Amino acid sequence: MKLKIYFAGPISGKSGDDVFGYYEEIKKELAGFATILSPMTGKAELRFEKNYKPGGYSSPVATDHAIVERDLWMVRQADVVFVNLRGAAWVSIGTVSELAWAHLLGKHTVIAMEKGNIHEHAFVVEMADIRFSDYRSAIDYLWNLCIDWNGEEPVER
Repeated sequence: MKLKIYFAGPISGKSGDDVFGYYEEIKKELAGFATILSPMTGKAELRFEKNYKPGGYSSPVATDHAIVERDLWMVRQADVVFVNLRGAAWVSIGTVSELAWAHLLGKHTVIAMEKGNIHEHAFVVEMADIRFSDYRSAIDYLWNLCIDWNGEEPVER
């Protein structure tokens, strides 16, 4: 059975192209090794947003309640929650909530966050099982974790 990884990170202020592009790249990189869950799963109708806001959508899949409940459901389904906070422009309350849920539910939590990041806070740091300062090292760790989880021999990427 493939490892299920929920990918969390700031979305507000970004465009649909940026957000969906990011998750599509992750899926390509880990294809065949993990099942990727993200806050944008099942929200294709929001792909053309120019500037995501933190709430107030009227779409049935993106009402405030739908976002919270569906993202919590996906965190519950995940084996691992990866939080990418690198380069965040402002604090992401949603991302920190997802990290808190994962910690409370006993999920393996991995974050990528540089020193001095706006999220540098005792709660964020202590809820992470593993912290990487760079994104590439975090993705390499997840990739290797998937290989080991699946009982496969290491392969070249």
